[in-house]
Amino acid sequence: MSEYLVIRLGDEPHKPAQWIAVDSTGARLGQPITGTLQEASTEADHREVIALVPSSEVLTTSVDIPVKGSKLLAALPYALEEFLAEDVEALHFAAGTKRSSGRTPVSVVSREKMDEWLSQLGDAGIKVTSVIPDSYGLARIPGTISMLLTDDHVYVNDGGEIELVMQGVSPGDALTAIGALDDGSDRGDEEASEAGMSHHVLIYCSTEDDERYQHDWVAMRHELDSLDVKLLPDGAMPRLAVTVATGAGINLLQNTYAPRKEYSGLFRPWKYAAILLISFCLIGLMAKTADVYTLSRQEAELHRLFNTEYQQVSPGAPETDNPVAVIESLRRLIGNVESPPIFLQSMEQLSRAIQQNANAQIQAISFRAGVVDLRVSAPDVATLDGVQRAIAQSGQFRAAIQSTDQDGEKVSSRIQIQAAGT
Repeated sequence: MSEYLVIRLGDEPHKPAQWIAVDSTGARLGQPITGTLQEASTEADHREVIALVPSSEVLTTSVDIPVKGSKLLAALPYALEEFLAEDVEALHFAAGTKRSSGRTPVSVVSREKMDEWLSQLGDAGIKVTSVIPDSYGLARIPGTISMLLTDDHVYVNDGGEIELVMQGVSPGDALTAIGALDDGSDRGDEEASEAGMSHHVLIYCSTEDDERYQHDWVAMRHELDSLDVKLLPDGAMPRLAVTVATGAGINLLQNTYAPRKEYSGLFRPWKYAAILLISFCLIGLMAKTADVYTLSRQEAELHRLFNTEYQQVSPGAPETDNPVAVIESLRRLIGNVESPPIFLQSMEQLSRAIQQNANAQIQAISFRAGVVDLRVSAPDVATLDGVQRAIAQSGQFRAAIQSTDQDGEKVSSRIQIQAAGT
């Protein structure tokens, strides 16, 4: 379950702040505290921070614009420009969730004030996730006018489109201002009904305010359907915090004030695993680098030793980077090669066999994997047999007739020659 620290800023920068810790259901996790923002920052660890700012500095209204998201924020200055006294370039616009009526609640505040509030919080080391006008801390209850009395301010939420704060007025004056009470003018019953004389009103206030307005309560009950007064023994802060912690209100951190997305939190659970993986990779890379370096040094030393020996065998010979090729060349010069010259020796023996059997003729010769294949033609089989015996006569080779075919007046045969003992 998420925990929140709700901080309410004072009307002026020098005034103390109020704060209280709550969870996502609005349940209190402690008592409300008054003090400096530096003191509040010690309570912000591992909690999301919601800053409540004075609604007297924020215009709240609603619009009916058939767009949403960034397009809505871009359209708001033009839609509200004629209702605003200040230049829209100096104002910041934020939008809430569209209501069932089809209208979207909007908050407008000067950029100077936004910068001032964020500077106050930042100087105290407090990073906020939401900045909400404190008038949204009064719950919106359909069919009920909710009011909160605190200091000399009256917060009003009519359960519909009205969310505002008035200063220096009584609860009755506030209800009259929104048309919930008769202002004393001479109107018929129907007009009075349309003006809203039948309402349910819920008032939150301190014990002192309750005693001060006792006569007002009596008078108001004569004109309203019902009037309930709930006392706030710990002040208004817990009531405001309960509402905003459950998601109510417009977060002013939108558009240019929207927090930048941070992806570091996504990787934080894997931090130690990543460190270990990177460490193993670095260790492996260092080991491979060391091996390559060592082998390179050994190879260079072997080349040096080889060239020293080679130049002793062949004085004046240039140094070489390919010892294997030099060794093969030397072995060929001295006739010491791994594969004996079987083909040449077999051809020498074959030549003697043909000389002894002059009527035989060689048609084709092929050599592969130490085996010589002959295509020989002769006038008769006896001549072919003589060639075979002559090849095997030295004992160095053995010859075998693989096939014999009659080719006109001659006999064609395939003879295979191999070294003896293979």
